[in-house]
Amino acid sequence: MTDRLEREQTGAEVAHWRLAVEALADLDTVAAPEAWRALEEYLQREVRARLAALVAGLAAEARALQQAFGSGRDLGEVRAGLLRLRTRYLRAETILDFYGDAVNSRTNPRLRALLRGFDTLAGDSLAAVLTRVGGEVPLALVYLDTGLGAAILRAGVRLWDREHPSPAAAIKLTRHNLSCPTSLLHETGHQVGHLTGWNTELGAALAERLNRRSAPLAAAWQGWAGEVAADVHAFAQAGWAPVAALANVVDGPTATVYRMRPGDPHPYPMIRVLFNVALCRGWFGAGPWDGVAAAWLRRHPPDAGDTLTRDSIAALDDIVDVCTRTPMAALRGAALGDVLDPRRVSPEALGALARQAGPSLLTSDYLRRREPLRILAHLVSRAVAEPRRAREHHDRLLTWIAALGANPAVLEPAA
Repeated sequence: MTDRLEREQTGAEVAHWRLAVEALADLDTVAAPEAWRALEEYLQREVRARLAALVAGLAAEARALQQAFGSGRDLGEVRAGLLRLRTRYLRAETILDFYGDAVNSRTNPRLRALLRGFDTLAGDSLAAVLTRVGGEVPLALVYLDTGLGAAILRAGVRLWDREHPSPAAAIKLTRHNLSCPTSLLHETGHQVGHLTGWNTELGAALAERLNRRSAPLAAAWQGWAGEVAADVHAFAQAGWAPVAALANVVDGPTATVYRMRPGDPHPYPMIRVLFNVALCRGWFGAGPWDGVAAAWLRRHPPDAGDTLTRDSIAALDDIVDVCTRTPMAALRGAALGDVLDPRRVSPEALGALARQAGPSLLTSDYLRRREPLRILAHLVSRAVAEPRRAREHHDRLLTWIAALGANPAVLEPAA
């Protein structure tokens, strides 16, 4: 009697989880149909195909488990398989919910156009390096969320089920930084550093150069190489604009901006801000970025006994040189500054672009596709430099980005 009841209960549980798995196959319950249609066709096709493959694999496992139960397989084996299926179902559900939330944010028409514009900018940012070094450019899917900092789920990394690769570079932007969205270029930098192997090579190069000064200094910067690479990538594509956006995100009480958290891949905030200022100074000379550094040093004076901060500040010129002027095998023997010339996004170069384009800077489809990253850098740097006109600059920037995403199918590929 007991065996029969246990078999009946197990059979009911197997049927339940098979039904639950099969219900996942309807991707229109994951995100609304109009939200899926709001994606570019190629992006919708790829994301849906990958998610459908994930569910199909899980459904095959559920069918096999039910067949095993029906054939009289040992209940202990069936029970073990059932628990595995349940765990994999929950992981798959997490993946589907993640992409569903990202896609569903596009049901609002204005936000839809804005996010499609950010998709386009992210793709252009990725292509700027990857096409030059022979890499494949992954798809990008941008979404909005809460919090202080942006984030990325890199394309190709194993997802929560530990088997299926992410179908796109899913990039989170935060609402508070929409008027200064250069974090997008930091996150695409993570994808570039991962795909090219630049992160690892940069870490080794930093360690080699800084070991001449001190082993603890070299070890710290080698450990930060992935975040440093992403910051350099954003700088080379947007000039000094990322400095202000970064300072807004990482500021806090003085004790916090000097705190090194064990295992944190980011330089602590004070050093990170000063490094970003040093990038600008090393390529552009003196400028408004120096004011950011001066304000931070007044607000958060360093402790005389803080050896790592003192040694890092002394080494900033070396660090900038390694990051931007040292040839890297990951970049086909070129330095990052040769692949992405920061001088093209200097204040002078961006001002010249705006003067030459005149009123067409924000209306020309041609310029949107030929110079999208430089126009973004110009608009954001103007907003940072003129805080009294913040609302005007905010509206102008978002209108331009929405126009970029309104009809990208007719636009020519960026050079």
